[in-house]
Amino acid sequence: MPKKARPYSRYAKDAAVLLGQLIHKARIERKMTAEELAIRAGLSRGLLRRVENGDLGCTLGAVFEAAAVAGVPLFDSDERALTSALAANSAVMKLLPKSVRTSPETVDDDF
Repeated sequence: MPKKARPYSRYAKDAAVLLGQLIHKARIERKMTAEELAIRAGLSRGLLRRVENGDLGCTLGAVFEAAAVAGVPLFDSDERALTSALAANSAVMKLLPKSVRTSPETVDDDF
């Protein structure tokens, strides 16, 4: 049974293509072959090609690892800033409720 195509928003599609292009551009600027980047990132060449083409079916880990190895900065910060932002956000996440429930249905008691 073939997999159903998942619908993606135009924004998500464009973002994936842009990130793939940035990874491809960084790889070329660093004079790395696709095979070298794939080996260093622990990916197959086919998966790297899909990442660079903006395929939304690739795992997030594969995309982020390819970006890190190629030197594409994510979140517009260096490693220390990213670590401190992660710590600050983790503190906020501890204060949030563990789950969100919908409010119960209101009773219409207007006779």
